[in-house]
Amino acid sequence: MPPRKTQFRKDHYYHIYNRGTNKENIFRKDDNYRFLLKQVKKYTLRDLISVIAYCLMPNHYHFLLRQNSDILISKCIQAIFNSYTKAFNKMFSRSGTLFEGRFKSVLIDTDEYLVHLCRYIHRNPIDTLHPLVNNLTDWKYSNYLEWIGRRNGELVDKKLIRTYFPDEIKYQEFVLEYTPSKSYNKLLEQYLFD
Repeated sequence: MPPRKTQFRKDHYYHIYNRGTNKENIFRKDDNYRFLLKQVKKYTLRDLISVIAYCLMPNHYHFLLRQNSDILISKCIQAIFNSYTKAFNKMFSRSGTLFEGRFKSVLIDTDEYLVHLCRYIHRNPIDTLHPLVNNLTDWKYSNYLEWIGRRNGELVDKKLIRTYFPDEIKYQEFVLEYTPSKSYNKLLEQYLFD
């Protein structure tokens, strides 16, 4: 396998994403989502990775992560999704790959990019061709609820949130009052999945 273009480094932010092979669902039941989130908590704590934003969708996922040590994000992600794939395959009596190749990774190199990417990740359940919910607060499998102060989950960096948004209402407005523009879509089109 050729080396990754993205070089993982301490104190940098990365967008990590992938989808199911043949665009198939990677989550079939609530238990699948919960199991993955337990694995994320376990391995990000072990490897000193901060979860900034995430959204789990039926056939894909997005994570915005910060590498806080010399332990590479790639090691953490491989452990999470190897464990998840094994459990998923066992649960559904299947074998083989679950994901469309190895995960994608992009270095986030500006503050503007960082906050727009958080919004993009959190808006996933309503910005799809067939929205999963009418209200973002109804989607349990992202940390949007932590960002707006409606849930006390541990997979979030609350200090970072306050760096950019003085209170929960400001972030909620930033997310909900936004209409994607062509330039925004161009910036983020590499992350779009059918």
